[in-house]
Amino acid sequence: MPADMTMLADHTARQLLDFSQKLDINLLDNVVNSMYYDVGSQQRLAQEVLTNLKDHPDAWTRVDTILEFSQNMKTKYYALQILETVIKTRWKILPRNQCDGEGLYDFSLNIPKGSWIYSSRTSESLCQNNMIILKLLSEEVFDFSSGQMTQVKAKHLKDSMCNEFSQIFQLCQFVMENSQNAPLVQATLETLLRFLNWIPLGYIFETKLISTLVYKFLNVPMFRNVTLKCLTEIAGVSVSQYEEQFVNLFTLTMMQLKQVHVRVMEAGYLTNFIQNKSDISALNSILHINYYNFKTQIELCMYALHYMLLVSEVEETEIFKICLEYWNHLAAELYRESPFSTSTSPLLSTSQHFDVPPRRHLYLPVLSKVRLLMVSRMAKPEEVLVVENDQGEVVREFMKDTDSINLYKNMRETLVYLTHLDYADTERIMTEKLHNQVNGTEWSWRNLNTLCWAIGSISGAMHEEDEKRFLVTVIKDLLGLCEQKRGKDNKAIIASNIMYIVGQYPRFLRAHWKFLKTVVNKLFEFMHETHDGVQDMACDTFIKIAQKCRRHFVQVQVGEVMPFIDEILNNINTIICDLQPQQVHTFYEAVGYMIGAQTDQTVQERLIEKYMLLPNQVWDSIIQQATKNVDILKDPETVRQLGSILKTNVRACKAVGHPFVLQLGRIYLDMLNVYKCLSENISSAIQSNGEMVTKQPLIRSMRTVKRETLKLISGWVSRSNDPQMVGENFVPPLLEAVLIDYQRNVPAAREPEVLSTMATIVNKLGAHITGEIPKIFDAVFECTLDMINKNFEEFPEHRTHFFYLLQAVNSQCFPAFLSIPPAQFKLVLDSIIWAFKHTMRNVADTGLQVLFTMLQNIAQEEGAAQSFYQTYFCDILQHIFSVVTDTSHTAGLTMHASILAYMFNLVEEGKISVTLNAGTTSNNQSYVQEYVASLLKTAFPHLQDAQVKVFVTGLFSLNQDIPAFKEHLRDFLVQIKVCHFLPARLTFHNINGFYTCRVENALLSQ
Repeated sequence: MPADMTMLADHTARQLLDFSQKLDINLLDNVVNSMYYDVGSQQRLAQEVLTNLKDHPDAWTRVDTILEFSQNMKTKYYALQILETVIKTRWKILPRNQCDGEGLYDFSLNIPKGSWIYSSRTSESLCQNNMIILKLLSEEVFDFSSGQMTQVKAKHLKDSMCNEFSQIFQLCQFVMENSQNAPLVQATLETLLRFLNWIPLGYIFETKLISTLVYKFLNVPMFRNVTLKCLTEIAGVSVSQYEEQFVNLFTLTMMQLKQVHVRVMEAGYLTNFIQNKSDISALNSILHINYYNFKTQIELCMYALHYMLLVSEVEETEIFKICLEYWNHLAAELYRESPFSTSTSPLLSTSQHFDVPPRRHLYLPVLSKVRLLMVSRMAKPEEVLVVENDQGEVVREFMKDTDSINLYKNMRETLVYLTHLDYADTERIMTEKLHNQVNGTEWSWRNLNTLCWAIGSISGAMHEEDEKRFLVTVIKDLLGLCEQKRGKDNKAIIASNIMYIVGQYPRFLRAHWKFLKTVVNKLFEFMHETHDGVQDMACDTFIKIAQKCRRHFVQVQVGEVMPFIDEILNNINTIICDLQPQQVHTFYEAVGYMIGAQTDQTVQERLIEKYMLLPNQVWDSIIQQATKNVDILKDPETVRQLGSILKTNVRACKAVGHPFVLQLGRIYLDMLNVYKCLSENISSAIQSNGEMVTKQPLIRSMRTVKRETLKLISGWVSRSNDPQMVGENFVPPLLEAVLIDYQRNVPAAREPEVLSTMATIVNKLGAHITGEIPKIFDAVFECTLDMINKNFEEFPEHRTHFFYLLQAVNSQCFPAFLSIPPAQFKLVLDSIIWAFKHTMRNVADTGLQVLFTMLQNIAQEEGAAQSFYQTYFCDILQHIFSVVTDTSHTAGLTMHASILAYMFNLVEEGKISVTLNAGTTSNNQSYVQEYVASLLKTAFPHLQDAQVKVFVTGLFSLNQDIPAFKEHLRDFLVQIKVCHFLPARLTFHNINGFYTCRVENALLSQ
């Protein structure tokens, strides 16, 4: 490029930096384009000029001109970047008259003046920008104002928009009726959509709005989505006075959609339709509103329902979810209207319909098809572990599909409603499909799965006699199918479905002992099946049945010579011989629920001894070997066995409850000795090889034994019912074994379960453990605090359990806090303060709860309370205000409000008798007012004295009304974030770069 041209371009471009001249929009567009599309020197020049222009102190004054007159989206984006920069860096130091009189935000503050109406009608570009701002302003004021602008300001803006809405609505009508500018019409429709949830209903139903939307825009592809959203919003309004208009809305919309849908189906139904989910959402909403007007529009309603059925069959999950929402709503409404099945008698299997409610009668053909749809497409329930993967292989599912589980729950609820409406039809569909599985006409893994999942999902929806007959047929056919089919994969699929179904029908199992016994024996057979997932599912189903039918296993049933629990315990070795350790643990928990149901203590103790015989034999053998040679506890296989035995005890204890004391007492002291011995082994290994040794398999196995020991003790204590016995017999040896080990270990080797176990004991024993609290604190408090106070990330389990322990002591043994030395009490309070400033939400919440409880407890101790207030009251206030004004702690605002209200109420009611500041003669209320005002003015110097005074006064006047106090705090948070004259959320999110991005995206999408 010639030098003179470069110089000429340079000179021309730099004219943009001369603010004494009028801005040349064409030149700015050219420079912006050069930066985006040129290369080399011209691009560098453009970038330099634009950067200098953006940094110019008066650049922001040209933003409105650029937005109004530039046709280049990239130039508009650049203008918004200028605006963002000035708000982030200079807004608060600009002269007030400039802030109030210029810029993009002037629009939102001057709605009542009406001048924007005229300018919007004379310039389509400006009108489009105003529409975008109106839309965002509506969102700010009506959807997002809470916490982002003061209540007074929100009310003022709402009143302004409502009072002047007639002008806004007239402008929207003017654009919709006259404009040929597609982007402007699109922006207007999107703006109108934001208004529909708050404008007076007369603007919707007493104007031409609905007919304009339906006739002018619904059939236009580019406007259809937003138009359907508007109609959907209107359909969601619930007012009886406009019933006729709702029917008219349904009629007009369906007639238009019918034309569109016919064309769509002719052009290629599936491919085209999946891309228009808003059509389904609208159809969903419109069918909702016409539910009570079905009779008036039968033909159109039937067409809509038929169309919804067709769409429901589309193999696209998101589409199906939208359809499912409607079918769920329809079935629920019909059920609530008349919650009785249309089947004439529980003894009839044919579907005859007498005295059918009129509306339900109209829906009968549709409902039958929906039942078939639900049965054919039922999603996989959580209990099913044997699945077919994408490669068509039958495998165990290791990661739960939460989306599928949620879909199953919604489909289950829908099918249960449908079954209540006509259980005979549901049974007919399921029986026919099961017959087709047996005869092979519809055999496939998927078809069998969905059918069985559907059968399992309707448990309890039939009459008991019908359920019995139906379930006997189902299980008989499935067992026959299992015998008939060859191949492990086929048998695994059928077995998983049998297990799922029987686990879903506890009512039937409880009523039919022989069937229950047969089912459990079948589960024991499946526990020997090595196909992936079958054993897991057999154990899971067994525990589910054990929980629901526990009493039946410990009673002598008709035709039996002994309770079935005895048969299980006699054959336990044979039953579990092929199970993996974690499956054995599940099995033991299941049997434990049965034993826990035995009410005869003597019989129960005999059962527990027999129940724990196998693990106790291995335990006793290891203990005997360790007595002779303690080094056996360094053998990896021995340590692994100990861990597995203790895990079995943990699961057994969970199920049996307090009576497990018999087993726990048998192994307790040996278990604590093993704990101490392994602790010494770990400490010795760390001393010799450094902390990295804790990652080695043997050391990790040793720590597993320690953790399971603590879990067992903690689990039993939480289920015990004799706190005195626990405190006298179990706690002293536990503290001796655990506390010193915890204190002297290196941080990496300290078990967080020590803290959680202590918290459990404190919560359960209460006053019975108060005397031991100083001993516990001496061992665990300072050393743990030193682990977690360096940062907010390390040792997450320790920090969580540490504060749970503080919470337990504070709630159950508060007098213990008053007996510890003052220095240690200050450490406790410091740790609580540190907790509620924590970035981990659960820790922060616990810290706030502990503080609130402590303040309430200390108030009951008159002797200690006044000294506490004098020493700590103002410090606590300061720290609470530091988190209240920290945006990362907004989630805790309710608790912040409760604590502050309580503290200000203490001052106001004179419950603090000591002088909070010995250096002044003023009363405590005056002092606290001055203290808080000074604190806030120092932290937020931009606040006016009047703002601070109003806020502090409100802290005293509103402390009896927590919701009002909370809103008072919220208003203050808005004031410290933003200038008082701006719409709060707009400014706040500009500071964070958010609002500008929303405007940028809105403009760039034009």
